[in-house]
Amino acid sequence: MAPKRSIAELYEAARTGERRALGRLLTAVERGGATADEISELAHPDSGTAHIVGITGSPGAGKSTLVGQLVSDLVAAGKKPAVLAVDPSSPLTGGAILGDRIRIEDGESEAFIRSMATRGHSGGLALAVPLAVRVFDAVGYDPVIIETVGVGQVEVDVVGAADTAVVVMTPGMGDAVQANKAGLLEVADVFVVNKADRPGANDVRRDLDLMLDLSHMTGQESETGYRPPIVMASALHGDGSADVWDAVEAHLTHLDDTGLRDARRKHRMRTEVKARLEQAMSAAAEQALDSDTGAGWLSKAERAEVAPTRATNELLALLLNADLSTIQPSDEEHS
Repeated sequence: MAPKRSIAELYEAARTGERRALGRLLTAVERGGATADEISELAHPDSGTAHIVGITGSPGAGKSTLVGQLVSDLVAAGKKPAVLAVDPSSPLTGGAILGDRIRIEDGESEAFIRSMATRGHSGGLALAVPLAVRVFDAVGYDPVIIETVGVGQVEVDVVGAADTAVVVMTPGMGDAVQANKAGLLEVADVFVVNKADRPGANDVRRDLDLMLDLSHMTGQESETGYRPPIVMASALHGDGSADVWDAVEAHLTHLDDTGLRDARRKHRMRTEVKARLEQAMSAAAEQALDSDTGAGWLSKAERAEVAPTRATNELLALLLNADLSTIQPSDEEHS
């Protein structure tokens, strides 16, 4: 029986192309904790070059089929893509996503596809996704595609943090209105009307054009000098995927030419550090409340001897003087 490898050994093996080692690193990333922190320390100096592409849209919009086609095209073009599928589906139902993952994985040995279940905890997701992307980047995958399911706040946050955000819509589902409500119009860099051979596809394009015209009137487009293109595609038949990727690469060129790519990455780093800080503070707050001092102040507040604001301020002062590096999140935050 081979001895268990250290995280550093797994990382070096993943850098040489060992897929099993990479899989084990990603599992540790998803679990979080001190091991994930060690992986972050190793991967960070080697990352920062991959093009990060977020793809989202309503369930049933054909995102997985489109991603599968894009992966095939990218591998054929000599690229080494990775896909991180942020999957909120129940482990009991699974859904079509898993089937698409298996088909892509079997057919494209140069690609790496990993599903990451949200399990309803956006806090853990805010840490696991950027670290998983960083690991892919550090071991040589480029581009890294993040696929999310749905148009909720978690998806907006994840996709909005990418270099290029692609929003996929489909006829007959009111997707344009739904995306506008969810705030996806503000983060979208490329729109894809999938299943464009179906009736109503041109109506979706028209609705998007009208919404983009409105954003132009409010000054949003003039601030960036960029208007998101609308690409018509039918991923099931393999039509339009090349046009989609052309639009993605054109957006990356725009980012590089204007310096906005660096600005987005700075924003992404700030968002990640803030999420880590919030998690550490949350864990510290729980420990403070469970301590003898915390129990004392809670008891005083319950007896109306002090106001809750006083109890909060006293415990906050305690927290600000504490060494947060010794505090680890509870297991529930990673499960």
